[in-house]
Amino acid sequence: MAIVKGVLQLQGSLENVTYYTRRGSDQVIARTKRGPSKEKLATDPKYAGFRNHQREWKGCAKFGSLTRYAFGGLHRLADYNLTPVLNGLGKNLMKKEPDVHPGKRSIRLSQHKPALEGFNFNKKNPFNTVLRVGITGQIDREHLQATVTIPRIKTDIDLVNIQRLPYFRLIIAIGTVSDMYFDETEDAYVPAVLGPHGTSKVLNSPWYLSQSIVPAQIMSIQMTEAQQALLTDEVTVLLSMAVEFGTVGGVDGETVEVKYAGCGKVLNSK
Repeated sequence: MAIVKGVLQLQGSLENVTYYTRRGSDQVIARTKRGPSKEKLATDPKYAGFRNHQREWKGCAKFGSLTRYAFGGLHRLADYNLTPVLNGLGKNLMKKEPDVHPGKRSIRLSQHKPALEGFNFNKKNPFNTVLRVGITGQIDREHLQATVTIPRIKTDIDLVNIQRLPYFRLIIAIGTVSDMYFDETEDAYVPAVLGPHGTSKVLNSPWYLSQSIVPAQIMSIQMTEAQQALLTDEVTVLLSMAVEFGTVGGVDGETVEVKYAGCGKVLNSK
């Protein structure tokens, strides 16, 4: 790997060299293309282990992508790329099945629910450092319902408004993630329960002034009866929360969210 310096800003491929950038950096990285051909990777017994790894990694990528949907879109406030972390979680869950043949190991989040509890969407300013009150979140799994108890917020003490924006709001989301299995007939990883996989429901509070006192409150959210009917032991329920900052915008002067201004985390998993 090399860093491209100078006035040229390249991205893409040029003969045997690939140029690309990474989020959070304005540097252009150059990397040479090398390795065996696609045909050899697909057929040569020597690369059977590689093919097993690729098959499992595709399943991890599916798991990571749809787990983000279970956050109810709150991952939009993340200050780093969550996808590789969630993909890695899927791989770690696979490793907890040592007796299963590689390439066919399942992703059973339902057997390791605490793995996502407390998962922060932000590294630089994590949720608990921005909203400094003792929030508790409870999940009623049977009814796919969740409640979040929020103490009084005295913003000059309890809220770290880094960009000094005039408004903020609280958001909660309840979502579901299914375990994933390797399907021989499809030669791919599929959810054990299709309907609840990567679904969510979101509730926004009103916009509050960033210089104010917000009374204690309880926010409650519930998924539909149809979604409740699909719930099985192979489905994990997630409760996430975020604080998002906003400003005045639009033709009518309504409050609108500011991109990346806020933070979030998974409060509970059940």
